[in-house]
Amino acid sequence: MTDEAAFEAALRADGFQEVVRRAASPGQPLGEHVHDWDVRGLVLAGRFTVSAGSEVQDCGPGEVFTLTAGRHHTEAAGPEGAELLVGRRHKAG
Repeated sequence: MTDEAAFEAALRADGFQEVVRRAASPGQPLGEHVHDWDVRGLVLAGRFTVSAGSEVQDCGPGEVFTLTAGRHHTEAAGPEGAELLVGRRHKAG
């Protein structure tokens, strides 16, 4: 899916309250961390890899990655960096 408007509409329909556009710099991986929200992201340009345990999601343009809240993971952009459209779904309460 590469239509940003359609991706954002699908995120909102699935209860994602925040949608952010972000750039991931090449050569600056994020070490292991955790979020308090579910993530669904669309890679707009470049490559982006999310690793959680033995699960690796290596995505290029038009591909979607997901991550559930509370899951420890690392993130890294490819050699050219990555442009992302990311939805965050916060737990109620």
